[in-house]
Amino acid sequence: MDLVHAAQVPAGEGPFPTLVALHGWGASAQDLLGLAPHLAGGRLQVLCPQGPVSVPLGPGHQGFGWFPLVPGQPPDPVAFAKASTSLKGFIDQALERYPIDPRRLAVLGFSQGGIMAYDLALRWPATFCGLAALSSWLPQELAQHLPREPEARDLPTLVIHGTEDSVVPVERGRESRTNLESFGVQLTYEEFPMGHEIRPAALASVERWIQGCLLP
Repeated sequence: MDLVHAAQVPAGEGPFPTLVALHGWGASAQDLLGLAPHLAGGRLQVLCPQGPVSVPLGPGHQGFGWFPLVPGQPPDPVAFAKASTSLKGFIDQALERYPIDPRRLAVLGFSQGGIMAYDLALRWPATFCGLAALSSWLPQELAQHLPREPEARDLPTLVIHGTEDSVVPVERGRESRTNLESFGVQLTYEEFPMGHEIRPAALASVERWIQGCLLP
């Protein structure tokens, strides 16, 4: 497959309900894989692709991103389109390689990964049964250029943000909530007293979202 990735595949032949989890700026394919044992009792197949952009973090440390980041600014359209195409290619390859139940495939993204999750699920909603964005942002510039596909209506969508987030301020989450209105998704928006992180209460909300869209 074209993107480096990590995976948790349950025992058995499948096909399995599958969550594609997209990491944030400076993280890696391993970052969100640690959530897998805590979600649905480990019954989910979890695929974690790694962004193709190198992010130097200091001597001996290397992180990754999906597109070059300018704090507080929407992504560069050309760089974002390249990342979007790369991720869609990963999804198509994963559907061929892994035992995925195509009716139960959802995408979750944290921080910069959430922007990519918004793009994937809203651009190709027929592919996904759920969308979750944590500590992230749906910029108006992106929302304006995404198609309004009929399949996006009633897509179970979870948006979580920390009121103490100093990396992506909570106003970005509230802006995302507003920008989602025109898509007609089935939106659950929640704020928690936390920073740029996933605390247990937020993880419990993710679990409820999974039970609703991936494990009906």
